Amino acid sequence: VQLQASGGGLVQAGDSLRLSCAASGRSLGTYVMAWFRQAPGKERETVVSVRWSGGNTWLADSVKGRFTVSRDIRKNMLYLQMNTLQPEDTAVYYCVAKAHYANDYHVWGQGTEVTVSS
Repeated sequence: VQLQASGGGLVQAGDSLRLSCAASGRSLGTYVMAWFRQAPGKERETVVSVRWSGGNTWLADSVKGRFTVSRDIRKNMLYLQMNTLQPEDTAVYYCVAKAHYANDYHVWGQGTEVTVSS
């Protein structure tokens, strides 16, 4: 599986962005997908995870009520809709994946940078 993330940019507080992750290489049927983010000087944070087959969506408390994840199975696309962005959301966002039986996310896309100005 290969992942390619896009959609980052510079926005103002309160704005919205949608990140996209294009997956290729094989069927994602049994995979778990996630968005990580890492801000300068901070630990990596898991923002959201979701089973590609559906269900079991998990969202970090810091983004609940603002971020939603969706997928287009036909297009093999994963999306992260980010609303009411805050400066603390500034980070590099990574689309990642793992087989459902794996402990760690072993497939990483390149990051896409999100900068939220106050």
